[in-house]
Amino acid sequence: MGTPEFAVPSLQVLCDNGYDIPAVITAPDKPGGRLGLIQSPVKVFALQHYLRVLQPEKLKNPEFLEALRACRADLQVVVAFRMLPEVVWSMPPLGTLNLHASLLPKYRGAAPINWAIIRGETETGLTTFLLRHEIDTGDILFQERLSIGENETAGELHDRMMHLGAQLVLRTVRAIERGEAHAKPQVETEASHAPKIFTETCYLRFDQPTAQVHNFVRGLSPHPGAWARFEGKVFKILRTLKEATPPNVPPGHFVLPKSGGVWVSTADGHVQLLEVQPEGKRRMSGEDFRNGYGSRLVGGVLT
Repeated sequence: MGTPEFAVPSLQVLCDNGYDIPAVITAPDKPGGRLGLIQSPVKVFALQHYLRVLQPEKLKNPEFLEALRACRADLQVVVAFRMLPEVVWSMPPLGTLNLHASLLPKYRGAAPINWAIIRGETETGLTTFLLRHEIDTGDILFQERLSIGENETAGELHDRMMHLGAQLVLRTVRAIERGEAHAKPQVETEASHAPKIFTETCYLRFDQPTAQVHNFVRGLSPHPGAWARFEGKVFKILRTLKEATPPNVPPGHFVLPKSGGVWVSTADGHVQLLEVQPEGKRRMSGEDFRNGYGSRLVGGVLT
């Protein structure tokens, strides 16, 4: 059970290792304008490998539940899907395992990769656990730790975790198959949350410390992207570098060194703009942004 690209390597590794996949459950196709309906990455992979695909609108639909029971699965594997009702996750005799992109109980929720970076973590990890009703609270099976680079973006970490997660899924399935998996409860006092990210969540304030601004930018890059306003329009900041030089202008003001590039003042320093996207424009380097906007940046401010 899964939908986005993150889930594809986990499905692939199970197929490559000879596991029988009686069905793949994924989200319904989405309207795609002139392109027609858009299929999820998991569905595309499943069809390419001649796997049966189920796409229920509602997970409690009687026809879907009947089809799921008919699969007679020993185990269900969930990677980046949606919250399952108990009638679904309790169906297989060996239970339902989920892969989550954090070291549970830290960063429970929809956006663990983003929030770990936004909050300045230097380490994160992956967890496989057995589902129960409360989201991301089930007993832990296995965990894998990995470091977060100082300038690593959410997109870069996502891609690393996507492939490491697949190997952790395979390790977990093998352990369950052999009767060697020993689940342990999560420590509730260590829990933290990673809620879904909305457009308003991504608004970037430059009256924060430099490190906080930098982490916010990379935690939302490349999608959906941190944003402020320049000349009344949305201005996305997608990649930055930290600079500790104390600012001599209020936060949010552009600074244009003679050596080139574009910097923005923060509460205690500056960030260099490496990649940006003005509203209605393509993504561009900070240098191209400076060259294109020229004198408009002198005295300019991001609000």
